[in-house]
Amino acid sequence: MPTIPLHPPNSHSTTNPTANLNPLPPLLHTPTGLALLELQGTIHFPTPADPSTSPFTRIGTLVFPLYNPEINGAEDTKWMKRVYLYVGENQRLAGEVKKLGKGFAVVRRRERVGDGEEMEGVEREDADGDMVDRGQGTQEELEIVELVKYKIVFSTRPEPVSKDGAVV
Repeated sequence: MPTIPLHPPNSHSTTNPTANLNPLPPLLHTPTGLALLELQGTIHFPTPADPSTSPFTRIGTLVFPLYNPEINGAEDTKWMKRVYLYVGENQRLAGEVKKLGKGFAVVRRRERVGDGEEMEGVEREDADGDMVDRGQGTQEELEIVELVKYKIVFSTRPEPVSKDGAVV
């Protein structure tokens, strides 16, 4: 059975989830790190004019109205009871942060950092997006980027809101 080395996360990724060194998009960063987003429904996106554009589409803004570590302290978990996801300018989903029964790891391929060379035997994308083999004989390695321990659950229908955030 083949094996792949798995390295623990760097110290900067778990102590400061908003650090510039984190390779993941900051879209689902919460005060506790990355979270899984659970929606009850479907989000409809317009068809892109150019299918070769970036696959990332912004769907809204996450707001944690009760999170204030200066006043409540870093150990306070009251902020987890209320989370808002503003979709566009006219809809707001209300939800809460819940702990996952079992957490999971987000992993990525690891590049060799000792001598500055890329690892051999690992496929990489070239400028055209094609996969290219960069050598032979060396095994690929993975590293844990983040541990996900929470999910954000939105189980109600969206509320209509005005542009200033007031519920209509």
